[in-house]
Amino acid sequence: MEALQNNIRYFLKWTIYSIFTGLVIGSVGTFFRKGVDFATVNRSMHPWLILFAPLGAVFIVGLTKLLHEEKNGGTNTVIDSITEGKHITVRTAPLIFCATIVSHMVGASIGKEGAALMVGGSLGELSSKLFHFDEKDKKIAIMCGMSACFAAVFGTPLAATIFPMEMISIGIMYYAALIPCIFAAFFGAGVSEYFGNRGEIFPVHEVPVFDLRATASAVLCGMVCAAVAILFSIVLYRGFRHAKKLVPNPWLRGMLGSLLLIVLSYLNYRFLSHEFEFNGGGFQLMEKAFVGEAPWYAFLFKLIFTCGCIWSGFKGGEIVPTLCIGACVGCAFAKLLGLDPALYAACGVAGLFVGMTNCPFSSLFMAFEMFGYAGMPYYAMVIAVSFTLSGYYGLYTSQKFPYSKTRTTFINRKGPRKFWEEKQ
Repeated sequence: MEALQNNIRYFLKWTIYSIFTGLVIGSVGTFFRKGVDFATVNRSMHPWLILFAPLGAVFIVGLTKLLHEEKNGGTNTVIDSITEGKHITVRTAPLIFCATIVSHMVGASIGKEGAALMVGGSLGELSSKLFHFDEKDKKIAIMCGMSACFAAVFGTPLAATIFPMEMISIGIMYYAALIPCIFAAFFGAGVSEYFGNRGEIFPVHEVPVFDLRATASAVLCGMVCAAVAILFSIVLYRGFRHAKKLVPNPWLRGMLGSLLLIVLSYLNYRFLSHEFEFNGGGFQLMEKAFVGEAPWYAFLFKLIFTCGCIWSGFKGGEIVPTLCIGACVGCAFAKLLGLDPALYAACGVAGLFVGMTNCPFSSLFMAFEMFGYAGMPYYAMVIAVSFTLSGYYGLYTSQKFPYSKTRTTFINRKGPRKFWEEKQ
């Protein structure tokens, strides 16, 4: 009887809190999405705004210093707040909110979902103080805020429910956060939809029978995604380390990186596509990939643009560029083998996302919400192969791996900080 009473108290407590979180933090995520969309549309209509990238970089560095957030580790800080009890300052939310919108306005190749996790995590910790939660409940509140903001920004509430629970310690789910996260995610997505935001949907309607040939192609696609995920991780983090070593001054590094962004954008426009498709998050490029019109080199160019912008200090995260790169990888793979570009662009999205986040269930739910359920066996196979072969590489160096990916062995390690010293 006492256990039942405790369960009822838990349910009522977290249902009330998560609905509050979904409405409030979901509203913040909604207007964050509006701001990013406004910046993206204006930059698309006025490409000359890319010329202001150096000013944007200076603004972001200045705002970071003004708010004393120089040591902010992005999403890694949010992960550390749950695994190690580190503090997320409330200043993180306005910094990421403003810096991401500015980054999109000047054409930086960055995303918005990583920013949503940081904004949601920061506001989740703030709300835990308002509700006088203890340290254990604070962790649930942070995940709850992440779910609400992610769902409001991206429009995938199922993935938003699972992702914060799964990304912290790979192989161990924080099921105590299930009720709070699912309520917060669906209410956050509902608020966003009420104000006119729609989820990023690329429906895949025609899916061939999943026979032996299809299995082989899905396995091969997963292998390719794993290889690209490893490449992306190494270039992103090893390059960032060298960039900081070569140009330790963040003001100068931001200026030089912005000038490189301008030059690369112009060269692409002048000699290749006559568009600025590698600037911004990359959803326009994803649309091309799904109809087979993305060039074979698109994934590599998008990877270079994204890494350069992250090195330069632009904010927003890497999730949307990861999805874009994955779609381009899948498109190139499909055209090479004469397969359906839409189906394999979707497989590429799922495969690269799992390779970079190490979250197979979140990847599968995201694939269902973005592309529909028809391609389920393809997505599942690609995700499984990419997750296994990508090892412990990924976007988040603070992620914990309690158990090995390849053996039933307790290893208790974090993602590699030195990617060339990989250990199983």
